[in-house]
Amino acid sequence: MPCYALPIMKHYLDFEKPIAELESKIEDLRHLTDGGINIAEEVGKLQSKADRLLRATYGKLSPWQKCQVARHPERPHVKDYIAELVEDFTPLAGDRLFGEDAAIVGGIGRLRGFSCLFLGQEKGSDTPSRVAHNFGMARPEGYRKAQRLMRMANQFKLPLVTLVDTPGAYPGIGAEERGQAEAIARCMEVSLTLEVPVISVVIGEGGSGGAIALATADRVMMLEHAIYSVISPEGCASILWRSSEQNQEAAEALRLTAQDLEKLAVIDRIIPEPLGGAHREKQQTIAAVGDAVERSLRQLRRVEGATLCRQRREKFLAMGKVSLA
Repeated sequence: MPCYALPIMKHYLDFEKPIAELESKIEDLRHLTDGGINIAEEVGKLQSKADRLLRATYGKLSPWQKCQVARHPERPHVKDYIAELVEDFTPLAGDRLFGEDAAIVGGIGRLRGFSCLFLGQEKGSDTPSRVAHNFGMARPEGYRKAQRLMRMANQFKLPLVTLVDTPGAYPGIGAEERGQAEAIARCMEVSLTLEVPVISVVIGEGGSGGAIALATADRVMMLEHAIYSVISPEGCASILWRSSEQNQEAAEALRLTAQDLEKLAVIDRIIPEPLGGAHREKQQTIAAVGDAVERSLRQLRRVEGATLCRQRREKFLAMGKVSLA
């Protein structure tokens, strides 16, 4: 009898409830298959129905629903990508000024034969690790660590690969006192001076300056259901309407989906996700990101360093330019 494997889901989103009910029935039926009773046909019918429903649901996600998918707790995180894609990873810590910030993970390793320096925001996968990594919200020392590692990449001619997944930079009083805005701005400034390939992938949430600090790159890519915006929908709604009830309207107005941002030429490419989102097929998602990064590395390594730097600057200066003619 064929085996109908389902992902072990711990968390379904609100709009996935009909899918959850079907998949729960399928799982129950699979466990009833004993004593010579063959229910493969019934399981197959339900599985086909669940697949159709999943395809229909994810084929028409609203911007607010994409926010929920991008924040899904079971999406692969930076450490998952590094563990699967990077060989001989050597973590590097500290900003040499204040301290270590676990929200930003950095180090040197090899991706499919390419020696690179890797940077990314780690949110954590359970309560203790989320607290340890401050939910992916870096403080100034995190961004100063990133600057240090960016300069190291430039010094040793290592391509820089960044994985973006943060709600935004940490907004606490201590962070502001230590120069949060300046640290982010300097991060962007350093990125624009690098003479090595810089490749960035938004793998989940790309929130505000905390995201662009690591995404000032030659190639900026996004996973299909990732988001990237100047402010969260909740933050936007609280400022404009002073109400969380307007979150969906804010998400629509922000144009934060990968599809919108590709049309606006803010990003260069969308990386498709498995049906139902990255959290359903983590290995497949990680492999797709690896393929996209490898392809970009092969293209960019042929470009001379000064040309890369100039083209990167021109790319970001051109964003938002308005012609009065």
